[in-house]
This record gives sequence, C-alpha cells and structure tokens, in this order.
Amino acid sequence: MARVDVNPNILKWAADRSGKSDLIHIDFPNWLKWINKESQPTLKQLEKLAKVTSTPLGYFFLNEPPIERLPIPHYRTIDDDQTSNPSPNLLETVQIMERRQKWMREYFIDQGHHPLSFVGVKNVNSNPIEIAKEIRAELGLRDGWASKYHTWQDALRMLFQKVEDIGIVLAVNGIVGNNTHRKLDVTEFRGFVLIDEYVPLIFINGADGKAAQMFTLAHELAHIWFGVSAAFDLQDLHAANNDIEKVCNIVAAEFLVPEIELLEMWQSAKNKDQRFQVLARHFKVSEIVAARRALDLMLITRDEFLKFYQNRLAVENRESMSGGNFYTSQNFRIGRRFGESVIRATIEGKLLYSEAYRLTGIRGKTFSEFAARLGFGGDA
Repeated sequence: MARVDVNPNILKWAADRSGKSDLIHIDFPNWLKWINKESQPTLKQLEKLAKVTSTPLGYFFLNEPPIERLPIPHYRTIDDDQTSNPSPNLLETVQIMERRQKWMREYFIDQGHHPLSFVGVKNVNSNPIEIAKEIRAELGLRDGWASKYHTWQDALRMLFQKVEDIGIVLAVNGIVGNNTHRKLDVTEFRGFVLIDEYVPLIFINGADGKAAQMFTLAHELAHIWFGVSAAFDLQDLHAANNDIEKVCNIVAAEFLVPEIELLEMWQSAKNKDQRFQVLARHFKVSEIVAARRALDLMLITRDEFLKFYQNRLAVENRESMSGGNFYTSQNFRIGRRFGESVIRATIEGKLLYSEAYRLTGIRGKTFSEFAARLGFGGDA
C-alpha cells in the first residue's frame, strides 16, 4: 500500500493545533512511528487525520507547518502562548462569517442599499456615556426600556431582534457550522465583530451562557460604532489591555446599566441579601452583569465580584434559554437577516441553490423547511 512521506513537524503541529495531541495515538496506533520516521501514513490514514484534527489535507504535503493568523485582532484578557495561534474552530468560524459577509455586501450593493450611518462614527476619545445613548437611540430604546420585559432573557431576545432590524448581521453559534462535534471554546473567545459599512457582522459564541452573551452583544455594538473588527475573550467580563477594548467595555456597561440610575438604586439595594438580584430585575440584565457594573463603579471589590461571579455562573447557565428545535437554532446559527437575504436571492434567481446551500451549511429539504420557518412559505 502506497504511503506518504510527511514531515513529522507537520504531524505534531496538526495534533497540537487541534488540542488532541494527548489522545491522538488512540485513533492512530502508529503515531509515534510516524513522528520518529519509523513508518509513514497511507493516504487514507492522512485523510482520517485531516478530519480528526480539522486540518486541510493539503497542509500535510507542505515542507513546514504553515503560519496561521486570524484576519482580525484577537484580544485576550490574559496574554498566553495561544494569542497568535487561533484554534481551527475559531479560524474556520471567522472564515465562514467572512464568506457570508462578502456575499451579502455584494448582494446589498446590487440591490441599491446604502452604507449604514452608524458604522465607525466614533473614536477612542469619544464620550462612552454619549455613545451608549446613541446606540440605544439607534435601536429605538427609550430610557427605562427594560421595564417593559418580564425577564432579562426576554430583554436579550428583544435586543437580538432590534440589532438585526437596524441592519446588523447577527449569528449565535456554539459549534463550527452545524458540526456538533466541534464545540467552540469560550475561554478562547466570547465573540467577534467583522466591520463593513453595508453589512457589519456580530458573532456571539453560543457555547457561552446567556448571562454573558448579553454583555458580549453590548460590547460588540460598541465595536461597530468605533468601526473596529476584533475577536475577544472578555474573561470574567474584563477587557484586554487595549484602549478600544477598555472603552467598549465601558460603553457596554453604560448601555445595559446606566451609571446614574444604578447609583440611585444602590442606596436601597446595597444592604439586601439579594442586592444583585434586585438590580438585575430592575435593569433586566443577568445578576452577573449587575455585579460587574457595581464593580465598574467601585461599589464592590474585585474579590467580591469574582466570588459572586464564580458562584452564580453555573446557576445562570442552567437557567439560560434552551436550545429549542433544529430550525429555531438555525435562526440564530445562520442569523435571521442573513438567512432571509439568501433565501430571497435564491427565490429571485440571483443565487444558485448550490451556493445557497454552501453559504448556509444546510441543503435540500432542510433548507426549504428553514425558509418556511422564516416566512417564505413553499417558494424556496
């Protein structure tokens, strides 16, 4: 049987980048022999290795491991060796979103759409409180808007809808595409933003708890107003040591929990056993976000916040919205605005079904049923 001469450094690189280096020998009993050049894999074994490690097959035929970089800055709260080496899951997710954004930009320009007026209108020296007010105004949110909703989960659903209504593409997914075996790592990134004046795109890591997703969304909205693409981990909801990241966090906090309103409430809430629950109910945010805002304003210490954060995180994750059925999940994974655009273009004959399947990651009957869920009847 023909075997392939592969550089052992590339084999080790593929295993390391996939995070499976400690277990790779289970799937490939001859792994150490390949690494030590005592044996070589067959093409079929290489194809399996490519699938197991999520590595393009062609990479194994290179002389040296390729240097992979995200096309956008990746801000980490704590610098480590992985900062410049994105996982294949993050890298592929960004690439999927870039393809969608590129297609949608071309489609919108062809349809006569105009650039969105709010993309990149602010800079790092702008007043964060004023930016938060402008974002609320653009979304059509009046002062005290949160009081209309029974829970913060209801408020989050509403924010998702409002964000897409003003022209932002939103996707929430905890896996790569529809591959349930490739879960996204929250410690690597909570979300990312891809800036475009026609199609700004927000991606939220759906593997994260809904409690943190609300803050991530607000942080990403600030990025759009600054016109800066980036990925970020927001560990413990703290920003990386970067000016834009820091001010985006300030804007996000003010957007969700206005300073003046919180200071007024704090006097009556601070001595209560469930003080963060009281604040969360008023502002329709999670208790974690309420506590984080109290820390911002130096109403509690960092140690107090971290203790509460760790104790509450597991509880809020259990209370988060359920995944729902497949098609409801697709509304978030693909995004309503993007999904509607693809289906409409397909119906109009401006996009081949094969390309629509490639862009959305679903096909055939599944695509038609997804279209019906978005209100397109049997046309698709």
